[in-house]
Amino acid sequence: MTVDSVRSSSSGGAATLVTGATGFLGAHLVRALVARGAGPVRAMQSSAPPAWLRNLGVEVVRGSVTSPDDVARALAGVERVYHLAGQVSMKPADAHRMYQIHVDGTRILCRAAAELGVRRIVMSSTSGTIAVSKRADAGLDESSPAPVDLIARWPYYASKLYQEQAARRACRDKVELVILNPSLLLGPGDDRLSSTRTVLQFLGREIAMTPPGGLNFVDVRDVADAFLAAMERGKSGERYLLGAVNWTFAEYFGRLERLTKVSAPLLKGRGNVTLWAAHAQAALYKTLGRTAPIDPAAVDMASHYWYFQSAKAARDLGWTPREATDTLHDTVRYIRDNFLGGHKALAQAAAG
Repeated sequence: MTVDSVRSSSSGGAATLVTGATGFLGAHLVRALVARGAGPVRAMQSSAPPAWLRNLGVEVVRGSVTSPDDVARALAGVERVYHLAGQVSMKPADAHRMYQIHVDGTRILCRAAAELGVRRIVMSSTSGTIAVSKRADAGLDESSPAPVDLIARWPYYASKLYQEQAARRACRDKVELVILNPSLLLGPGDDRLSSTRTVLQFLGREIAMTPPGGLNFVDVRDVADAFLAAMERGKSGERYLLGAVNWTFAEYFGRLERLTKVSAPLLKGRGNVTLWAAHAQAALYKTLGRTAPIDPAAVDMASHYWYFQSAKAARDLGWTPREATDTLHDTVRYIRDNFLGGHKALAQAAAG
């Protein structure tokens, strides 16, 4: 086994493996595991581990979830797995790579887990495999059928739906599988802007029009805690939607405006106007040899409603998300500190 760091200082016991440990959610989860003394923690990394991971005393196994040999090494002596490895992209060109990671990688991981005696896997998916509709009153929950007609247009969500199916088939009755489906992750620590880029674009006044749809978002720290709860109390074979609030984009941008004192877009999208405008902007930027700040695919998604309730997670996992305004405040603070050179305006607004 190729190890880049020493084993966690916690004594004895089977190790817990985390894939995707340095992603937005993974970093919060790993820190929570170490803080709670969950026993030896192991991370599977395809690249050199960051210093903070080493400093936590986490064991790092170099490799990819798409390699059976690497996965077998990473699972040696492991009883529990948090499977978070993935790629978030709205670009059609990334569809094949997302399928490799989400579907092929998950199939390889689950099959190896079944062979090597892993007891339980808690896997990260997305609310978008269930809760997206053209209607705000669709009333979607975990029992709702997959909106295949919609998500087939968006490679990321399609690959996550296939990932869930692959995991169930590969785990079968040999490995307990719990799937968590969080909505848009916000909060501090998104150093790759994988989930919080829209907030940065809002602060940079790059969003010219408010989309007509609505979103659900959730604090990444609450989701990390839910993963710990799911490992202990989640029902095998079940999936759980994790969200905090259902807001229209008009309300979402209005909240950000009041918090940051940055004006929300004056133009309001109606019907397909927003999408047409996004395509026109993308075409213009392409002629200039530049990339448009807003991807038309993201605009298409924002014309839908990503609403749901988390009653099942509240019942089984004790799910109680924090106030949405606190999440927005901490998200803005982090982005201003790390991408915009400070949060003086936010501090002044809070004091005012």
